[in-house]
Amino acid sequence: MSVAAPNSKEQLLVQIASYNTALQGSSGLPQDLVDWLSPTLQVSSFLSHSPRGPDIVVVGFQELLPLHLGLSGASKFVIDQRSSHILSQIEEHSPEKAKYSLLAKVVNVGIALLVYARDEGIARKVCDVQTNWTGCGPGFMGNKGAVGVRFRVSDVFDDVERQGETYTFVCAHLTAHQQKLQHRIADFHHIVGTLLFPALPFSEDKSPTTIYSTSHLFFLGDLNFRIDLPKSHPMFENAWAHVSEALKESEARETLKEFDQLLLERRKHSIFVGFREGEFWQFKCTYKHRLGDVDQYDTKRVPAWTDRIMYTTYSDAPGSLEASHIRNLLYTYIPSYTISDHKPIVSLLLLPYVPPSNISTTGSSRPIPTIALPEFYTPKPDPLATLKRYTGRTLDRIVGVCWWLLALLGAGSTVVGVFNFIVGATAYRWWKASRSAAI
Repeated sequence: MSVAAPNSKEQLLVQIASYNTALQGSSGLPQDLVDWLSPTLQVSSFLSHSPRGPDIVVVGFQELLPLHLGLSGASKFVIDQRSSHILSQIEEHSPEKAKYSLLAKVVNVGIALLVYARDEGIARKVCDVQTNWTGCGPGFMGNKGAVGVRFRVSDVFDDVERQGETYTFVCAHLTAHQQKLQHRIADFHHIVGTLLFPALPFSEDKSPTTIYSTSHLFFLGDLNFRIDLPKSHPMFENAWAHVSEALKESEARETLKEFDQLLLERRKHSIFVGFREGEFWQFKCTYKHRLGDVDQYDTKRVPAWTDRIMYTTYSDAPGSLEASHIRNLLYTYIPSYTISDHKPIVSLLLLPYVPPSNISTTGSSRPIPTIALPEFYTPKPDPLATLKRYTGRTLDRIVGVCWWLLALLGAGSTVVGVFNFIVGATAYRWWKASRSAAI
C-alpha cells in the first residue's frame, strides 16, 4: 500500500472572515463582497497550477443588528438574509465557479457564525454537525459572548471508514474598553467553560467537552484587546496621534505590537493557551475608524487590533507560542468598508497534510486526534453551564422586549420612548387623582 506524498491539493484550505458591523442590521454589508471574500482566492493560485477556491469558508459577525432587537430574539431574520447573500457571493467569485453548501449557522443576540463547504469535496464527508452559544455579559447576557460550530469530517481508505477529524470554529465578542483587560480574560475562560459540545464520537466518556476537544480549532471575532502603552513611554502623551502616525510604517507597527494586550497575555499563558496567530502587525489597526472614511481613525479611541483570528491543530507542539503546522497564507484587513468603525479581516489557512491512518485487521482506525495542551492547562466544562446560558437568555428576552417597547413608544428612539413613558405615566396618575378628587 503506497502513501501519496503531500501536496497542496491534498491539504484543506480554510478561509476565515470576521466583521463587527456596528449594529447595522440588514444594511451592514455591501452587495458586492469581492473585496472581503475573494482576496484569498488570489493567494490560493500559488498553491496549484490553476486558481483554487477554499474548501471551507467561515464568516463571523459581531454587533449584527441593533442591540435591543438582538436581545429580543430578532437576529435570525438578519442572519438568514446574510447567509443567502454570502453564499451567492462565494460562488460568484470562486475561480472554478464551484458550488458550496451551508454546513451550519448559529446566532446569539449580535454574534453570528456561518460555515460553508465545497460541494465537490469536503461537504460530502461532513457529519455530526453541532452548534452552541454562550453569553458573558451582565448576568450571562448575550451582548458579549460566543457562538460555536463543530463537525466531523470522516474519511474512507481501502473501503474502510475512518473516524476522521473534528473541526471547531468559535466566533466571539469580548468586553470592550482598554482598562477592562481582566474582564476580557475572564470572558475567554467563561467561554471555554460554557461553550460546550457533546462528547466526541466513539468516545467512552460521554461528558460534555470544551472547545479544545477537537482536531482543529479556530477562534475569531472582535476580541477587543487594545494597545497598552506604559506611562513612561514617549508615545503615552497624546497616544492617539502618535499611534495613528506609527501605523503608517511597517517597522513602527512591529514595534507597537509589543504593547498589544493579547500578545502580552498569550506570552504569560493567561489566555488562548495553545493558540497561534499570524503576523497581525502587517496590517493597520482595525479599530476605531471614522464612519465613511477608508483610512482615518476616530479620535475618541487609540487605534487597536481588536479584530483577530486565532488557530491551532492537534499536531502543534503544546509548548510553542508561534510555530504551527497550519500555514497562514494571508492575514489582512479590508480598508474599503466604511459603514462600521471596525474594518473586516480575512485569513487563508492551509491545514497540514494528513496521511491515511493505519487500519487494523479488525477494521478499526485511530481515535479522533485532539489538541495537545501543556501540563499546566486543563480546560474543564463548567457544571453550571446550562443554567448560566439560559439565565442569560431569559434576561436577554426580558430586557430586549422592554427596550423594544420603549423604542417603539419613542418612534425608534429609546430616549424619546422613556420620556414619553414618563410623561404618559405622570399624566395618567394626574388624571386618576383628578377623577378621585372630583368624586
